[in-house]
Amino acid sequence: MLTLSLIGIGCGDPAQLTRAAVDAINAADLILIPRKGTTKSDLADLRRTICADVLTNGKTVVVEFDLPVRDAGEADYRKGVDDWHDAVAATWSQTIAGHLEDEGKVALLIWGDPSLYDSSLRIARRLHPLPKIEVVPGITSIQALCAAHALPLNDIGEPFLVTTGRRLRDGGWPANVDTIVVMLDGGTAFQSLDPAGLHIWWGAYLGMPDQIIMSGALAEVGPRIVALRQEARERHGWIMDSYIIKRRR
Repeated sequence: MLTLSLIGIGCGDPAQLTRAAVDAINAADLILIPRKGTTKSDLADLRRTICADVLTNGKTVVVEFDLPVRDAGEADYRKGVDDWHDAVAATWSQTIAGHLEDEGKVALLIWGDPSLYDSSLRIARRLHPLPKIEVVPGITSIQALCAAHALPLNDIGEPFLVTTGRRLRDGGWPANVDTIVVMLDGGTAFQSLDPAGLHIWWGAYLGMPDQIIMSGALAEVGPRIVALRQEARERHGWIMDSYIIKRRR
């Protein structure tokens, strides 16, 4: 039977790999590395570096493939994502079939952890035939962000909410929480908030050599984050960032 291992590799620092992740990488017959275009070549480079550093068995085959691009022009966001997942699953299946028979172990190195705002598990369940799915957890961008700022995420006895830039921009500050974590923000959705009483902890390229962090009162540092984010995006051709905002009553 074919086994698919989704291995969380943390947020950019190879030192974040767990021993379980290293073992799973070495147990794979085939490792797939997605290419997301030249603007995100850093992500493929990191995966190549990890494989070069930790593979010791001499038998694992590493194969790269071009990841399909989601149609950002689709008016129905969920349909666009659903169609994209189908296309990615088909690409996975074709690549696997070209290098493995009906049995063996194939691995994908997942940025952060497969459980948090990552589509790998949903895509994996679209493969036919359905493989046995194994997950090796990794350090999430939330953990990396809190560590970078030496910040406890929750206040004592209080909840927090993890959401997206789209939801924050469209719905405003969520009810009944004073701490939010914002991910997948293609812009700077915090600009849509009344900054009074809000404090932000922001980070980009977490765990990577080009990591940038900034924190402070949103009214003061918000404009600086906007400018720094734009500058970094132009320099790298891409940006991956997240932030935490706390409301003081």
